[in-house]
Amino acid sequence: MPNQKKKNLTPTMQEYQQYEKERETKRPVVKNCIRAFLVGGFICLIGQMIQTFFMTYFNFTEQTVGNPTVAVLIFITMLLTGFGIYDRFAQFAGAGTAVPVTGFGNAVISAAIEHRTEGLVLGTGSNMFKLAGSVIMFGVFSAFVVALIKTLLTM
Repeated sequence: MPNQKKKNLTPTMQEYQQYEKERETKRPVVKNCIRAFLVGGFICLIGQMIQTFFMTYFNFTEQTVGNPTVAVLIFITMLLTGFGIYDRFAQFAGAGTAVPVTGFGNAVISAAIEHRTEGLVLGTGSNMFKLAGSVIMFGVFSAFVVALIKTLLTM
C-alpha cells in the first residue's frame, strides 16, 4: 500500500492490514499458469485428433471440418459436465478449461443443470443461456456483419 494511504489509516487498521498480509494464502501463480497451458493444450490436441478423424473418415475439407469438430467438443464437455467430471477437471486446470470452446459448453450445461428443478421451460430453457447468451448473440451478430460486408464487397 502506498505511504500516502498508510498515513490516513489508524494504527489499528495498519496492524490489521499487516495481520491480513501475513495470513493471506499465497497463490502458486506459475504452477497455475503451467497447468492451464498444459490442459488447454491437451484440449486442443483432442480437438485436432477429432478434426483429423473427420477429415480422414468422412472426407471433410479443411474449410468444412471446423463446425463438426466444435460440435463434438461441446457435446463431450456437456456430457462430462453432466456426470460431474468436467468440474473436477476444471478445478485442477483453471483457465485452461475455460478458454477453449469447452468453457462455452460447460457454461451452458451448468446453468441448465442448476435450474432443472424449476421445470423444463421456466427453469432449464430460460436459464440455460444466461451465461452463454451474450456470446451467442455477439457471435451471430458478428457473423451477420461479416457476411454483409463480404456480400457488399463482392458485388
